[in-house]
Order: sequence, then C-alpha cells, then structure tokens
Amino acid sequence: MDADTLIVGGGLNGPLAALALAKTGLRSIVLDARPRQTLDAADFDGRSYAVALGSVRMLQALDLWSDLDATAQPITGIRASDGRAGEGASPLHLAFDAAEIGESFMGQMVEDRHLRPHLLSACDRAPEIDVRFGCTVTDQTVEGGLAVVTLDDGTSLRAPLLLGCDGRASGVGRRAGIGRVGTDYRQTALVCAVEHDQPHGGVAHQFFMPPGPLAILPLRGNRSSIVWTEDAATARELNALSDAAYLDVLRPRFGSFLGDFRLVGARYTYPLSLTLAQTFIGDRMALVGDAAHGIHPIAGQGLNLGFKDIAALSHVVAEGKRRGEDFGAADVLARYQRWRRFDTTAMGLATDAVNRLFSNDNPILRLGRDLGMGAISAMPGARRAFIREAAGVTGDLPDLMRA
Repeated sequence: MDADTLIVGGGLNGPLAALALAKTGLRSIVLDARPRQTLDAADFDGRSYAVALGSVRMLQALDLWSDLDATAQPITGIRASDGRAGEGASPLHLAFDAAEIGESFMGQMVEDRHLRPHLLSACDRAPEIDVRFGCTVTDQTVEGGLAVVTLDDGTSLRAPLLLGCDGRASGVGRRAGIGRVGTDYRQTALVCAVEHDQPHGGVAHQFFMPPGPLAILPLRGNRSSIVWTEDAATARELNALSDAAYLDVLRPRFGSFLGDFRLVGARYTYPLSLTLAQTFIGDRMALVGDAAHGIHPIAGQGLNLGFKDIAALSHVVAEGKRRGEDFGAADVLARYQRWRRFDTTAMGLATDAVNRLFSNDNPILRLGRDLGMGAISAMPGARRAFIREAAGVTGDLPDLMRA
C-alpha cells in the first residue's frame, strides 16, 4: 500500500481534498498530468471564485484562510436584475445584504492566482501529502481490497480509496464505467477582469439579459471580475475582437454605475453545460467536484459544491475511522453519496431552470420573473432564506463548514 488515498487531479479540489483528509490522519498521493510550473503561475488572468461563507469557514478550519484574507474581497451584498443591453436594469430586482443574516459577508472573492498556489504550498508543507506532477493515469482497477492506478511510466500505486478530482471529463469516472447525464447550453462564458473608476462597495451584480447573465463580481480594490454569457457563436466573434472593440461591446451591458473601466489581465472563455455523474461512487472510488457534477455558473456555486463534497467526504471518513471501519468500503462511501447527491442535483436543476427562465426575451416571462424578484425582495423571510443559501450555510453541514 502506497498511501491511504490516491487523488487524481491537482487543480483546486485535489489538493484541498488531500489537506482535509490529512486533518483526519490520512496520507494522500495527488496525481496531476500538468507540470508544476503551470499551476504555480502567478499571472493575473481574471479567473476568480466566489467562495461562500461556508467554504471560508472550511478554509479557516484547515488553517488555510489567514494568508488568503489579505487579497480577498468580501461580498457584502448581491443585486440581481433583469434587462437588456443599453436599457438599464428593471426597477423590480433582488437585493441581498449579509447583515440581514447577522454576518459581515456572504462570501469572499478569491483570485485563482492566489488560491491555487496557496493550496499547493500547503500540500508541500504537509508530511501526509505527496503531490506528483506530469503523471497521467492510464488504467485503474481494484485488487485485493485496494484501488490500483497505473501511470504512463508504468508505475503502479495502491491505496484503499481512489478520488476522482479530475473535472467534468473525469477519467476516473470513465474508467469506472460511470455514465453522465446533462445538457449543452450552447452558451459560452467570456471571462475577464476590469478596473473601474468608482468603488463597488463589495456588492456583486447579476444582470440577466436575453442571451445569458452578466455577472460583475467585486475584487480587491476598484476591480471586478466579469463573467459574461453569450450564445456560443456570438461569444466566438466577441473573443476574436481586439481589447478595445471587446470593451465597446461590453460597455452598454455593463452600464455606467462604476464609471469608466478598462481591462486588466487576460481574457478567456469556456463552454457552459450541465453534467451530472450517474453515481458519485464506485468500488474503492469516489468522485468529487466537477468530476461528480458540473453546473451553470449562474449562481457562482460550482466551486462551493466541490468544497462541500470534500468536507462531507472527510467527515464520513473520519467517522468511519473512529468506528474502526474500512473508510474505503462501499457502506462508508454510500454515506458520502447520500449526503451530497441530492444537494448537488438540486442545485444543478435549479441553476438550469433559472438559466432557461432568464436567458430569453419572452415578454410574458420577463414580466413574471420581474414581478417574482420584486416580491421576493419585499419578503424578509424569503430574502433571508436566499441569502443563507447563497452563503452556503443551510442544510446538514459537515463539521468543517460549521461556525
């Protein structure tokens, strides 16, 4: 046996899973096909994450937050509105503030260039974790009660538990024969960051337009991360534009409430889809994060769902160890699936429904959704329920996510 867990995928979920499991005393080998230099790059390219309050609590519990706090931007409020480019937002909108649930923030915006290297550095310092780069898994099987993976150099590694943290096209899931269901939205997210003249006040904005939503997410300083959804063909045309022409198209969508703005860092795109694994577990194996569920970014919950997967998995593993159980056995992994499958499927279906409801210009639907947002905004109880959901502090929380 080479470790207690073998973790395939060295992006965000893989290292975090290793760190959470290390807290339970488990030794992990993290395998990533990419070179270390790619993951350590500190260039700013606009990629940022809305880390919900529950996920921040998890990072605090793992002693990972203090070094991130200095560069993170608290999200103190959310404004969601309907409209068209150049026409401004509907007067009927949703307004959420963290103070309504007695918190100073609902989440924190954390830049990828800070989070990714920080997790890898924490793994470097942990004696229970061995991260190996440039390693491609070519085969996996179960032998003698252990998961066995074969690498492209012919090396074999063995452990009681194999975790797939390798994204929506998970090779771990595919080799285990796990199918996926979902839909291609035929939408593409254009992502960039801008520097603007006016302060954002820590408020995140979601502007629903017929082709798809535009999210304006506050970063430290007078900067914001932009996630701009268009149909796939339009997105290809926009991405081919010069920076100046790109901004000319963005300006009427963005509006003038933050003054003039300019690009900072690189631009990039990614296609949008809903994809759910038909099961999150197999023989000596579990899927985590996007390997188990990839959802529309409309609610900014993709990363937080993965963090909650990790918190739940480490919770059931720790309880299994305490009881003297085999933590990689089917009954222990079934507890992880029961805990996470309904929540992630419900979130996937909810974001799918919201995207379909708002990504159109049907006048009847526009009126109905505007009235609905106005009604929710006027109902304190409903408003607080939405805020707690956005903050990731509802439901049966794993120990790592409790206050």
